[in-house]
Amino acid sequence: MDVVRQSAQSGRVVIWEESARDGAQAKTLMTPEFRVRLAHETGRVFGADGPRHVVFAAGFPAVCDEEFEAVRQVAAEAEESVSVAAVCRGALRDVEQAVASVRGSRNARVMVVVPASEAMSQVMVHKTAEQALQGGVDLAKLARDLDDTVAVDICLADASRADTSLMSHYAQAMTGAGAGLVVLADTVGAQLPGACRDMFDAVQAGTDEDVVLATHLHNDLGLGLNNTLQALAAGVRVVSSSWLGIAERAGIVATEQLLFLLARHAEELLNTDATPWWTAPDLTRLPTIAQMVAQETEVPLSVTTPIVGTGVGTISTGTPFVHPQLFQPYDPTQVLGIQPKVLLTQLASARVITAVATRLGHGLDKEQTRAAMNWVKKRAFRTGRAVVEEAAFADYLDGLVHTDRISA
Repeated sequence: MDVVRQSAQSGRVVIWEESARDGAQAKTLMTPEFRVRLAHETGRVFGADGPRHVVFAAGFPAVCDEEFEAVRQVAAEAEESVSVAAVCRGALRDVEQAVASVRGSRNARVMVVVPASEAMSQVMVHKTAEQALQGGVDLAKLARDLDDTVAVDICLADASRADTSLMSHYAQAMTGAGAGLVVLADTVGAQLPGACRDMFDAVQAGTDEDVVLATHLHNDLGLGLNNTLQALAAGVRVVSSSWLGIAERAGIVATEQLLFLLARHAEELLNTDATPWWTAPDLTRLPTIAQMVAQETEVPLSVTTPIVGTGVGTISTGTPFVHPQLFQPYDPTQVLGIQPKVLLTQLASARVITAVATRLGHGLDKEQTRAAMNWVKKRAFRTGRAVVEEAAFADYLDGLVHTDRISA
């Protein structure tokens, strides 16, 4: 049974996680052991239903022997947590390697990339688009003949610049040849949201309900998330994403952002009141996984990173300190398990100074609070850094309180 097709056809959302595979094109490299760990952690977001909600693209086996072994290790060790996939080009040897790398793994998949547009077909395979797409039909059958326990998916590269009627025809033919999913890729990340919605609508209109479409939408114009939501609104239920958005060039939609939005706003975004989950995602796992990926890849979490960034749950000014709910779209503690933290910056108010001083074990009077506030602001500008270290502030308070006691 193809559990991914079953999920999509039942209206459930499936995340095709790309940080270990397309993330490599962002100049990152995950060790085999970390890929296994990441696959487990990603699957655990959905509990026992991880394999039905997550396809983990473990790598590109044709790259080298080490990459082949990395994919095989993930397939062998993470099959209980996710559906493991290997990705390959549309060449006989590559398909054979991809199938071999995941063979024997429960719910194993391979994704074969074939060009869909005329320009990409000439560059990739030196053929017309129609010839390249027919090649995709043949490759789907070939992969199924190699091992019918391994699901095969076909990714149509540069679908955003391809003929939609041609893609419809061959998506139907690929499905008939055994393809589980047909992935439409905005390979260069140049598609606008309206055009993206039109592409998925048009391809779906030309196929029957047996064809299951999926997305792979790059973020070069900053529209990866918007375009993915457009595809979901059109009825697509298998969507590519990557932790922290890491992928080629400017990346693709970030897994943590996509999961967060779908978990909290599924009805509005999917235009349906049907449940999108077998098991709803545990959003409290997102920050920890994001931190893991950031450490492994050296892609830093910034103060402006949505959902999992260093600014989430922090307060540094007066009014947000008094009424934090008015300045946040959700409660980070309740939803993500992120505890609020008050930071000292040049914007600190008397309330912020008092709160941090109290946490450090000092009760300040009004004059001490005023002096401490002035010290924080001056230190921020003197050092050229907005956040004042609590250790330095603690030393200052010790001296301030000690001096006042002597004066008294």
